[in-house]
Amino acid sequence: MTYPGFASGVADSGDRRDDRNATVLRCAIAAGLVSLAVAGLAGRPARAAVSVYANNQGRDCYIAAKFGDKLHRGVDDCTAAMVPGLPKHDLAGMLVNRGVIHLSYARYQLAIDDFNASVKLDATIGDAYVNRGAALIALKKYAEGRADIDKGLPLAPDEPQKAYYNRGLADDYLDDERAAYFDYLKASQLDPDWDAPKKELSRFSVSVK
Repeated sequence: MTYPGFASGVADSGDRRDDRNATVLRCAIAAGLVSLAVAGLAGRPARAAVSVYANNQGRDCYIAAKFGDKLHRGVDDCTAAMVPGLPKHDLAGMLVNRGVIHLSYARYQLAIDDFNASVKLDATIGDAYVNRGAALIALKKYAEGRADIDKGLPLAPDEPQKAYYNRGLADDYLDDERAAYFDYLKASQLDPDWDAPKKELSRFSVSVK
């Protein structure tokens, strides 16, 4: 079973400190000494949908999670797809997708409940951790969100750039500008056509000495 597809998610980010524009960080890397001046607000976490097609409802559940719940029945489709006898791996994937739909409606605790249930059934699905991390970031639980993303990345989520981007957001809110910069940079390197990490990187002024 593969796990393709991430969809963009949203969460409020209006609690940045007023003095963020004045933040300057110097850190040593292989290329020399890098200075990072950070300005502005961090963006919004991303979420992932898991491809599970055990039945028609499972397909519709995935489509709603990945492309948006346009028919406003995605949660019901996901629930209906969880039929008796479904393999644990598939059920765990559908729980991820239902959680993603809850995320899209800012029902963060319901989303976390689904991701928790998914992890309990199958702890090998990296998207469950990355999505739970996104929900926690949306709830301003940045350290917990970053810890979940740390768990999800080694489990090979299908689009790791989203995980790095989400972790960058958590880093940013935790005032770890160095980590945020390199996570955004990694996200941008993995997906050069994706604008979100580029927007975050534009807040950093970098000089190499």
